Amino acid sequence: MADAKKPKLPKGRHRSQIKRHKQNLKRAERNATIRSEVRTFIKKVRQSVEKKDAALAKTALLDAIKKIDKAVSKGILHSKNRSRKISRLSKLVASLGK
Repeated sequence: MADAKKPKLPKGRHRSQIKRHKQNLKRAERNATIRSEVRTFIKKVRQSVEKKDAALAKTALLDAIKKIDKAVSKGILHSKNRSRKISRLSKLVASLGK
């Protein structure tokens, strides 16, 4: 049985290919972690909206925006993706005020 966490063997025979493969694995892991954090913060906003807790929703929204902006600055999310996510979350939180 193969272990799911076991890293893949380096591709290619050249030193530069092996190094590039290692770098890609590290970056992919880092990117997945940050994407997961962004999703978690978005879920927190949605949960607070479901509970109809406006104060908690606003603070969760600010935290989510901060995480999303950080992901964009790291090059993990596209800027238009950021705009879309923030717009939808803001609209959701604003609906609590009505």
